[in-house]
Amino acid sequence: MSINLTEKEAYAAMYAYLVSVYDRTQSDDLGGLLGDMSTLGDGETADPAVWHEWLGCVNQVKQGKVDTSLRIQP
Repeated sequence: MSINLTEKEAYAAMYAYLVSVYDRTQSDDLGGLLGDMSTLGDGETADPAVWHEWLGCVNQVKQGKVDTSLRIQP
């Protein structure tokens, strides 16, 4: 199954996922991150650096530089 999303749609999906984790955990750290990630009336993120960091991560994924494999070391 392949889903094509724009950067903004993928960002919104990640945000929704993190909100669901926050709802379960009530993590202060995650709550702070979500505050920074929230968008303002003009569509910009509350912390402008967040969007640029997100685009950098998207580019890393597109270049095959992100490994999501679980590694358990003894």
